[in-house]
Amino acid sequence: MNIIRTKVVELNEIPAMAYKIKLKGGGSGIKIIRTDKEAFIFAEINKRSGEILPEVFTNDFPAEAFEEAVELLTGMPYSARGKVKIAVSEAVDAQEIEVPEDEAPGTHEDPLANAADSDEFIAITGMYTDISGRMNYPLMNKQFIQFVAKNKTVSKMVGERASEKDILIHVIKNRAAFLAGKKDNLSDDETLALIDAIEEIDPRSAFKDLKLHIRKMLAR
Repeated sequence: MNIIRTKVVELNEIPAMAYKIKLKGGGSGIKIIRTDKEAFIFAEINKRSGEILPEVFTNDFPAEAFEEAVELLTGMPYSARGKVKIAVSEAVDAQEIEVPEDEAPGTHEDPLANAADSDEFIAITGMYTDISGRMNYPLMNKQFIQFVAKNKTVSKMVGERASEKDILIHVIKNRAAFLAGKKDNLSDDETLALIDAIEEIDPRSAFKDLKLHIRKMLAR
């Protein structure tokens, strides 16, 4: 069974998915489905104001969640799509990395969890994620290369013929600390884990331009 709706978007305000539905009687509405419990809600959008009536807001579905959903779904086209079904389960697959909710970023036993849940990873992906939710690698590489061009330590490392890997580590740990607003840099091992976490998003292009720039500097 297909319904006329938009693509599904993921919300940050609450653990939930949302999509906009075309209504039979005209107008549209938004359906929000929680991903952490068996709960969903539907609300019609006011044709004139584009807002949701406040009467529908609850603790599970606060106003902020609807505001985020409206913002994310605005401009998305309708098409005939299958019904959305979310199976809520507490079970964790053996291959999944589980992060305890009461543990702060960077304090997990699993180093891979630390990398993907670190302040530095969140800062970099937050800075370079575009409106579509994808990483803007060209912009990230451009700004990192601009840092390389002005950094005296990088110039010294190039002059001393440091390895491409060591220069990359220096650049990423510096930029990561800067974007995360931290005074202390990650260790080399932590930085390599961070690089791996970012490159896993798209192995083909994450730091391609930056690495090429470093190789050209070393070849001069």
